[in-house]
Amino acid sequence: MNRILQMALIATLFSTLILGSAQAFDIKHGLRDSDGRHMIPRGFVINTNDHAGSVDFNPDDYLRMVRMGANVQVIRLELGRLSEFGQSSFEPEYLARVKRATTLAREAGIKTIFKLTVYGAKGFSWSELYLDENNAQQTYINAWRHIWDTFKDNDAVIGYDLVNEPRKKDMDIAYDDLTNQYLIPFYEKLIDAALPYSETKQFLIQTVFMNKGDAINNNQYAEIKQKIKRKNIIFAPHIYQKNMDYIVPTMERFAKESELLQAPILIGEWGFPTFVTTDNSVKEQLNYIEFYIKTAEIFDQMGVGSIKAWFLGNRSYQNFLPGGQSTWAIFRDKQAIGTVERKYITDIIARPYPQLIAGDIKSFLFDFASRTLSLTMVSDNRQGASRIFIGADRHYPDGFTVHIDDDMILTKSPLTRGFEVKHSKPNTNPGNIIWDEDRQQLVILAWPSDKSELDVQITPGLYKHPDPAVKDH
Repeated sequence: MNRILQMALIATLFSTLILGSAQAFDIKHGLRDSDGRHMIPRGFVINTNDHAGSVDFNPDDYLRMVRMGANVQVIRLELGRLSEFGQSSFEPEYLARVKRATTLAREAGIKTIFKLTVYGAKGFSWSELYLDENNAQQTYINAWRHIWDTFKDNDAVIGYDLVNEPRKKDMDIAYDDLTNQYLIPFYEKLIDAALPYSETKQFLIQTVFMNKGDAINNNQYAEIKQKIKRKNIIFAPHIYQKNMDYIVPTMERFAKESELLQAPILIGEWGFPTFVTTDNSVKEQLNYIEFYIKTAEIFDQMGVGSIKAWFLGNRSYQNFLPGGQSTWAIFRDKQAIGTVERKYITDIIARPYPQLIAGDIKSFLFDFASRTLSLTMVSDNRQGASRIFIGADRHYPDGFTVHIDDDMILTKSPLTRGFEVKHSKPNTNPGNIIWDEDRQQLVILAWPSDKSELDVQITPGLYKHPDPAVKDH
């Protein structure tokens, strides 16, 4: 079978399977802010440390994240700096750094989720945690309490990813039994311990990270088959998949688990790591572009948020894959705070999308081939302003046009700061549509038609009426 026919069949498969899922989950995924607006979380895993030491970002770094479409950061906490496992001890200065990162994010317009990893906790054992030997579960809860207490009243903190990539290791137990008998009861115990601090925070749930050699459809995460009997849950699976044949089955499996949990999906980490050789190979970069785009399109069609690892430069590489040294860093610099983008990755991460919508998002998709963002929604102006990330400097150097149903058409030239109105119906106010240059966002103070289903499109170039005899506007 030739390559063109293969791609055509894959495209048909994606359309058939995923569009069906998108209809089933059209407003289930995403989150709601305190005003009820529909939010699609997107952003980066933020590392606090790497092998060479601390990693601390500044306000300019957070503005860079915003200009790449981030509205959420996931701070990767280290258990060894928050707990009393083994020789570990709580480090107040570490918590101070975490507080600073949360404040800088809030000031830039980014919400925060905390993810607790077991890095640095040298006396930690997965089997001891599951079996609650040596009071391990209480020690783990005590580590979380430093975070829960510090951020209990902080409305810029969405919630907590309670156990990052829980492992089976050398336990002689089936994955289903480990999940049902130990992991889920521990999740419920953690949530019960957190609720006295705040009843509004969300709790992110993962599944067991399978041992090397074990996988489901080439995805190293066990399936969850039992409901967690708690509220405020977000299902936060990881997907590191470069084989396009397995992307659809994996996401369909996640959709099934989401239904069981009655929890929206937020992809907690995604994006196959980059090999050292990829930076110098056009062929390899084109391969990355292909499966990254397909993955991103599925996320959009399902309406799920996604968090990319990592917002880092290349101070280090890992060597656990057959292809050699690799990294999840999205910058090439040999320093922690990178600036030289791997654009074959970042242009896909930073694609246009509806960040925050007053009303309900029914569906959305950024088509990379045509550079067109399509959004179907139901407006509710009582909820406040809406924001759509455009990334014009990156995606629309030739300018772009905003079509809001048949109510309004506006263009943004790269040579001017504001919009030019090409068409607006009577009793609509184009002044409610604002371009935020610094954040590369389209701000809609009020939709031209309230309580209405609207089709919104962002298209490249500057609109010209198809009939030259008709003047614009």
